[in-house]
Amino acid sequence: MSTRTAVVTGASSGIGAATARRLAEAGYRVLLTARRADRIEGLAAELTAAGLEAAAHPLDVTDRAAVDAFAASLDRCDVLVNNAGGALGLDPVATGDPADWRAMYEVNVLGVLHVTQALLPALTASGDGTVVVLTSTAGHGTYEGGGGYVAAKHGAHALAETLRLELCGKPVRVIEVAPGMVRTDEFAMTRFRGDEERAAAVYAGVAEPLTAEDVADTVAWAVTRPPHVNIDLLVVRPRAQASNTKVHRER
Repeated sequence: MSTRTAVVTGASSGIGAATARRLAEAGYRVLLTARRADRIEGLAAELTAAGLEAAAHPLDVTDRAAVDAFAASLDRCDVLVNNAGGALGLDPVATGDPADWRAMYEVNVLGVLHVTQALLPALTASGDGTVVVLTSTAGHGTYEGGGGYVAAKHGAHALAETLRLELCGKPVRVIEVAPGMVRTDEFAMTRFRGDEERAAAVYAGVAEPLTAEDVADTVAWAVTRPPHVNIDLLVVRPRAQASNTKVHRER
């Protein structure tokens, strides 16, 4: 039997890259997907040089034709980690840009839908498939200025929960991992379109926000449970964060 294969979307940085590393270390052949070909090709080379199995596949999860072509090229798929996503802006509902809301919905919800639909036949055929959806604590609560992102992550949560109901009795698990405050190189910078001061303020005074590696460890743990064990939902926050709106900051 060929090596079990895991597909990780949004693998060019942050949680996606860290998760790809952890799954490769756990013995999976990891297929790295993201829009930035140079990033995932570099990571694939790094993993291969370490004696691990990895390959890069440039992919935009919002492009359904490209997703279908990618799925058709695979010989098998045992694990899908839907990690591609992101936030844009922190505007109130009254003045939020509909284009930002649309872009967030496209990648956080429809991107998950496209890849999951395309790979579900292979995941089912594996006899022991796992779908992971990386949502956020934003998918389980609200906060001021987060309307567009919160709506998108609630959508991703609803997709995961519904899919689990619909797949009951089939050999596919659906795992949702909802991280809270995670400090990565790009999430806040992307949200604030390169404004370093606003991005830094998100984590100001928080001694130890989560790292991408913390979330990757969580995903890998859930994926490597025995086949009959399904981790429906795992919310992971740093100790300093009690909720989306209550965070301990050292002054």
